[in-house]
This record gives sequence, C-alpha cells and structure tokens, in this order.
Amino acid sequence: MAANNRRMSGKKGAQVGSGGNRRRGLEGKGPTPPAEARKGHKKNRITNAMAKKATGSGGGGSRRPGSVKGRGKGTSEMVVGRNSVVEALREGVPASMLYVQQFIDNDERVREALQLAGERGGIHLMEAPRPELDRMTNGLNHQGLVLQVPPYEYAHPEELAAAAYDQGEDPLIVALDGVTDPRNLGAVVRSASAFGGHGVVVPERRAAGMTAGAWKTAAGAAARTPVARATNLTRVLEAYKKAGLAIVGLAADGDHEVGDLAALSGPVVIVIGSEGKGLSRLVGETCDYRVRIPMPGGTESLNAGVAAGVVLYEASRRRS
Repeated sequence: MAANNRRMSGKKGAQVGSGGNRRRGLEGKGPTPPAEARKGHKKNRITNAMAKKATGSGGGGSRRPGSVKGRGKGTSEMVVGRNSVVEALREGVPASMLYVQQFIDNDERVREALQLAGERGGIHLMEAPRPELDRMTNGLNHQGLVLQVPPYEYAHPEELAAAAYDQGEDPLIVALDGVTDPRNLGAVVRSASAFGGHGVVVPERRAAGMTAGAWKTAAGAAARTPVARATNLTRVLEAYKKAGLAIVGLAADGDHEVGDLAALSGPVVIVIGSEGKGLSRLVGETCDYRVRIPMPGGTESLNAGVAAGVVLYEASRRRS
C-alpha cells in the first residue's frame, strides 16, 4: 500500500537525481546566432520564404556547377557554383544575398567571392548548412556558394522615348521579337549603350529577360541602358508609331539596305527578330520599313547582338 501511495503522490520534481542534466542545461552555449539563422524566428522565416520563392517550386535541373535557377515574372535568381558566383560579382551583377556553406573549404574563389561581396556593399552574407543549400538550389552542384540576384526593375516602354526627348535627342530604341537567349539580349544592351541608344524593349512572354547571364554579357552597360517590358509588342510598336517614331524591322528579304535608309537619322525603333524565324507576322506588318544587311560573304543570318550592332552603328553615324 505504501508503494501505491508513493506512485500516486502529488509531489512535484524528480524523485531521484537528474544525473547532472539540469546543471548542464544551465551552461552557456556560445554566442547567440543572428536572427536570420534562428529556427522559428520571424527573420528566419522571411529568409527561407525568400529563398523558396527565388528557386521556384519543384523542378529539377542540371547538376553542373554554374547553373542559374529562377523563372517566372518578377522572381529572383540563384547563381550557383564558385566560378559563376565570382564571375557574377566581378561583372557587377546586382545581388542581395550571398549564401556560404558552413565549414566550407576556404579556397581562392571563396575568398574572392567574400571579398567582392564585402567591397560592393549591400550584399548580405548568410551562412547555411549544406542540406539547406541543396534544398534551395534543388540539388544543383552549388559547391558551397549561392548568390541571390533580385528581380530586375523593368522600365515602361513610354519612358524610353520620354527620356530621349528630355535630353533633347531623337529616340533610338531597339525592340526584340522572339529573342530567347539572355546572352543575345545582353549583347544588344551593350551595343545600344555603345552607340547612343536610349533603351531596349522585350516582350513579357517567350523572350529573354534581364537575368544574370544577360547582365554579364552586357558588361556593365545594363546599369546605364534601361530595358522595358511589353505585354504586347505589336501594340507598343503601334504606340511608338503614333508618337512619331519610325518602325524599322530587320529582315533578310527587306526592301531597303540598311545603309540607304534615311529614317535611321530621326526618331526610330529598330526591331530585330530571332535568328531562326526572324520577325513574327504581326510585328513585321507593323513595321514602316523592312531593311536588310548586305552580306557578300554569303552568311544567311546574323545573331541578334551582331545585327543590332550593325544597324545601331549606321544610326549613330547618321546622327553624328
């Protein structure tokens, strides 16, 4: 009976020694980690949500280092892999966060990435365990470095012409129709900047956007030359036409040679199609002029970046 009374006793606390567990529980555990790294903290939830949004939901991908994750309208990207992260930082690609794997092998590329991020300013450093980086990148070979690139802030197409007139200049704008390679977009932005262009217009769908790859190819020009996004490229071109800009489409079977077109000396939009398909039907019908680049060497077509450079040079020459 006494045993039963002991089991039913309402006395609180341990009946025997704790083995030192309570004393060890009171010992210090080192410095408090930052809020972003504390599980359950509001800032930690925000950081994880941003990373999840940046990588999208589901989906696999290439297992090679140097891949870029990111898709959809207005989403961030993840540049992964030591070489790619260092190259992006060298080229001035905008970045908001550099994730570094805990206990990473501190080689030359890791040190350079940390140095560049620190010198740039505005890039937050975040240490994360490898499983977390694996989850963020959907299993890509990140090699312990992940750079978060924020969404590009596109201009409105009307702003490009307005900015030119504010400077007392005739607008010189490039529009891309069906160009899907970000490197081509970056090359066009670079050419537009070199020859006095006032901006580039790209369609919202089925077209290259200002990704990290485009930023790198532009080699700094993207910081000076705005890129606008058009929900409907044909309507934007019609609006430009009503505002007094000539719409000049590049086509292999064009009626005019680029060197003979006087319209390039005034307010103009140069429209460049994809290397394979050229201008789409509706865009081609919207153009005031269809011009060709003479190629005596026999090459059938040029990629968008090269073609834009040729026409922009001719426009710049006529305006000087």
